Amino acid sequence: TNSRIRNIVKDSKFKVHVVSNPEFLKEGEAVADFMRPDRIVVGIVDGDQYAQDVMQRLYHPVSLNHEKIVLMNPESAELTKYVANTMLAMRISFMNEVSTLCEKVGADVHSVRHGVGSDARIGTRFLYAGPGYGGSCFPKDVSALVHTGRDNDVEIDLAVATDKVNQRQKGVLVRKLRKKLGGDLRGRKIAVWGIAFKPKTDDIRESPALTLIDAVLADGG
Repeated sequence: TNSRIRNIVKDSKFKVHVVSNPEFLKEGEAVADFMRPDRIVVGIVDGDQYAQDVMQRLYHPVSLNHEKIVLMNPESAELTKYVANTMLAMRISFMNEVSTLCEKVGADVHSVRHGVGSDARIGTRFLYAGPGYGGSCFPKDVSALVHTGRDNDVEIDLAVATDKVNQRQKGVLVRKLRKKLGGDLRGRKIAVWGIAFKPKTDDIRESPALTLIDAVLADGG
């Protein structure tokens, strides 16, 4: 993207500096994330000192306690966004597969999560099993990483598997519902309480609840 934009403005009357500055704001916590960022990824063409100085001045107010800007070239900055979200999505999909195994062997996925997350190398975040991830970022960025790889003749198998597992996991609730209700949902009145893809937001994009609703309606519920 950065390269394409630079190509568009290269003959501009005035010098245009193009910077890749991906956001890492969580829905429902965007203001707090902006004011107290973990890191600020800035992709600048090598030698563009003007752009670097501008970005450092821009983010100085949120970098007072320590330097948070991570400088890199634009290609690395763009890829960092995709890789970060895909890695988080991967953890979710993996734990969802583990939860299926736990049900088969009589294990408690929450105990497994606690035991695994206690390892400092792994940590506790994004290890919660559920009906799959949704929202605007994870599905889009996992797909973007896969397509970027394929555009460059690289198959990102783990990212492909992450999406495949997530699509399958979105049907887990309706499968459990069918089992609970004897396999027949016709004529059943079923309420879905909360359809946002996660707490603290009203965003229903790619929400697993939509898959559940569509499946219940298709079954006559």
